[in-house]
Amino acid sequence: MTEKILIIVGPEFEDIEFLYPYYRLIEERFKVEVATPKKEKVSGKHGYVIEPDYSLSEVKPEDYIGLIIPGGRGPERIRVYAREDAARIVRYFMDQNKPVAAICHGPQLLISADRVRGRRLTSYPGIADDIKAAGGEWIDEPVVVDNNLVTARIPNDIPYWMKEYIAILKKH
Repeated sequence: MTEKILIIVGPEFEDIEFLYPYYRLIEERFKVEVATPKKEKVSGKHGYVIEPDYSLSEVKPEDYIGLIIPGGRGPERIRVYAREDAARIVRYFMDQNKPVAAICHGPQLLISADRVRGRRLTSYPGIADDIKAAGGEWIDEPVVVDNNLVTARIPNDIPYWMKEYIAILKKH
């Protein structure tokens, strides 16, 4: 397992949006590492606790081939506690055309990194207006692939989201 994937999560993340990709990517023989705003344990909305490998400030994005951003309230919390570090990481992946997967409220971090303009994506419907205001085209579909970016709306979309993301990872 030499190729590494980074998952960035904040407090009150949507548990299944972290757990499913985490274990699915391990099955595919990727090394998965986790970063949180302060390198402290964070709890999901449904009680799952994550022990991170790094704080967002410690992350060297060049060490990874892909990025995953689960939703829930995690992205909002990351914006509060580590906005600039998260934006730096997201900008790196987007600018290097490396695979990025975001679901639910995850695209909030794409907005904070100013990497939504001109992109087609989906999200939890409650942030559709935010995506449009940031210059993105919001599509109400289970999964939307725009070059290196794979987005999904809600937990029910996860299987389609991960299928497309893994396909892109295997091409890189």
